[in-house]
Amino acid sequence: MYESKKQPPLTRAQFLRRLLGHSFVALALLISSLGIGMLGYMLFEHLPWIDAFLNAAMLLGGMGPVNPPLTAPGKLFAGLYALYAGLVFIVTAALLFTPILHRMLHRLHWDETV
Repeated sequence: MYESKKQPPLTRAQFLRRLLGHSFVALALLISSLGIGMLGYMLFEHLPWIDAFLNAAMLLGGMGPVNPPLTAPGKLFAGLYALYAGLVFIVTAALLFTPILHRMLHRLHWDETV
């Protein structure tokens, strides 16, 4: 997926295309995760869609739910979704920072191999 240290760094246009692709994947992950959270809150806690959106978005953002779950299935879902949201945060950060860090390291080490 990425060029080796023996290959020259990508051009600026190619790098921006790679960054845009990673951003698109991160955005798709966040939107699908938000949808999963909303669906779970609507099914297990019987919240209206706007409250389900708020709770799912707050958990994905790391703030915690606004409406505490009242049912046992809702509590189980909220706990599992909170764990999932933490992983989504890490994966999203990795998706966004990996191309930048790779480019920086590649530029530093490419001069040594030429």
